[in-house]
Amino acid sequence: MTASSHAPRAHSFNGAAAQYAASRPAYPPALFDAVEDLAGRPLTGARVADIGAGTGIATALLHARGADVIAVEPGDGMAAQFRRAHPDIPIVRGDGNALPLTTASVDFVTYAQAWHWTDPARAVPEAVRVLRAGGALALWWNTDALDVPWIAEAADRTGRFFGVNVALEKRNVNARTADPTGSLDFTSRVVRWSRRVPLDTHLANLGTHSIFLVHDPEAGAAFLAEEHKHLLRTFPDGIVEEVYDVILLLATTP
Repeated sequence: MTASSHAPRAHSFNGAAAQYAASRPAYPPALFDAVEDLAGRPLTGARVADIGAGTGIATALLHARGADVIAVEPGDGMAAQFRRAHPDIPIVRGDGNALPLTTASVDFVTYAQAWHWTDPARAVPEAVRVLRAGGALALWWNTDALDVPWIAEAADRTGRFFGVNVALEKRNVNARTADPTGSLDFTSRVVRWSRRVPLDTHLANLGTHSIFLVHDPEAGAAFLAEEHKHLLRTFPDGIVEEVYDVILLLATTP
């Protein structure tokens, strides 16, 4: 996917920022344990730049972990939602291809659900530039646990509706696609976790994904209405257990 072809999807979140903040999943403490383990240093007291911060889901968790965080976000709507929710955390406008940060100024550069919107040929050198010696670039994504039967069935319905291969998209989250140049030596870790949410929250979460946001609204609404019927048969109490595999890639600088 080229930068020009994915631009509409990358910017689609701005009109759904409040829904995004209310329904998207967060990340488990075990993810941040893994970040510290692979980086060989704690987040507490570290200077962290969270890029593509969106509404601040990951940024707030890094802040709560004790990190000194600055958020970088390109979108108007997402940045406005971030400021409303996290007035105590600084945020600047920009993106990973041209970071508005000084050279050798941070210990961690993090991307939560955001690296795939960058051009790695530009974003990798930018991350290396702003990292201090021994700093770490950490990329992670919440991905659906496709070995869970109901999730696999839902992914198949979504894939047929949009004409995409959900399993293939998950397999594309790896070091080779993250850095096609191979200039960084990524280590990977997978962290499984789950959350229980009302069915309406689950469907609202689905509706914040870019593939929905750029699709015909009436068709998307009809699909979600059908999903409501399917999932209510699986979860008759109306509470959905979403299961995720967080895929973490981390590389340190010399």
